[in-house]
Amino acid sequence: MRQLMIQVPQGQGETVLQIAKSCNAVNFSKIEAQSIDLAIVHVSNRQVENLLAKLEDLPEVHITWLPTGIIALRPPASEAPQQVKNVKSRSPIEIFLSGLQSVGSWRSFLAYAAVAGVVVWIGLYTNTSYLLVAAMLIAPFAGPAMNSAIATARGDLQLLGRSILRYFAALTVTTAIAFLLSVILQQQIPTSLMVDSSQISAVAVLIPLAAGAAGALNLVQSERSSLVSGAAAGMLVAASLAPPAGIVGMASAIGRWDMTISGLFLLALQLFGIHLSATLIFRAYGLTFQGSRYSRGKRQVFPIALSVSLISLVAISTWQFWNSPQFERSSRAQRANAEVQQAVEQTGFAQLVEANVRFTRAETSGQNSLLTEVYVQRQPGSTLSNQQVRDRLTQTIQTRLLNQGFNVTPLVSVTVLEAPKTQ
Repeated sequence: MRQLMIQVPQGQGETVLQIAKSCNAVNFSKIEAQSIDLAIVHVSNRQVENLLAKLEDLPEVHITWLPTGIIALRPPASEAPQQVKNVKSRSPIEIFLSGLQSVGSWRSFLAYAAVAGVVVWIGLYTNTSYLLVAAMLIAPFAGPAMNSAIATARGDLQLLGRSILRYFAALTVTTAIAFLLSVILQQQIPTSLMVDSSQISAVAVLIPLAAGAAGALNLVQSERSSLVSGAAAGMLVAASLAPPAGIVGMASAIGRWDMTISGLFLLALQLFGIHLSATLIFRAYGLTFQGSRYSRGKRQVFPIALSVSLISLVAISTWQFWNSPQFERSSRAQRANAEVQQAVEQTGFAQLVEANVRFTRAETSGQNSLLTEVYVQRQPGSTLSNQQVRDRLTQTIQTRLLNQGFNVTPLVSVTVLEAPKTQ
């Protein structure tokens, strides 16, 4: 429920109330002054734009709109619980205006992007994962991401251009800060958290799609019906962008171009995925190129921009699977680990204790090195020596991984463990 105070010339107040009644307004009143009438009405969130459209024809109308939720109770008292529960999503005009209000000054915006770059660099450099979470909270990526989606749904080229500019300005600042800090402190090799964060899963596309949908739903839902805070939804968007931006800067500084390419791939995947899902959510909730107090929308912008996002996302996903395993290392390592466990179980002469499968940090020209560390115990009654167990398992695991088409060079290390001898 929203409260609107509508100021009109004297004698027009009754007309305002009649229009408000047609929009199912409740708890309305009229105040008559010397030369004006002031009407105070309360309408459902979804009726705000409809009411504004009907008020457009009145002369010299001034509207003050309180963007916070209002609980409007009215007789009979027994229906109060139902009245409180009747919470609607925001009207398209409110979504559009709230998105515009979220755009702060350039100085503050870039300052937050720079601070996010510092925090994400510290987190990646020191292998401190909770600092990455802090960087996600600071990074100002959610605003431009949602505004670009709102602009596409509305067909607003001017807002779309401004949002994209702010988007890339923030990403550039965050990346540049991470690059400079790595150069200044003479970083030489990637940290383990950098390696882990740069490895891409086969289902990585689902993260930006979920982030975009969550961010859009947070904006369209009334603050009294949202189960998730705006900060949490914004962090999900930033989670898709802050770590890859930091990795691009740091990897470029140390000359790890494979990780730089992975970071750029992730950024592109996130940008188009977030935009696609958020735009569809906004469109589903009624944001179109037409609306009250809105005339900049162009019909053709929505299908063109949406098609560009969809085609780009499909092209990036196709490139991901075409260049396997470079852009699927996280998923490939998990699958390889499962194959290693099955290979050990089927031998009959060894029991698996633990298997650790990962792509190596160092790059060797012409091969995708998959480091496989396997710890086993001999089966009770086995007549094979420890060396024979190591040799046979190494050959078995390497052959299995090569035959499964992983497109890797399996480097296998088998350790045979001995249980303590009983006295």
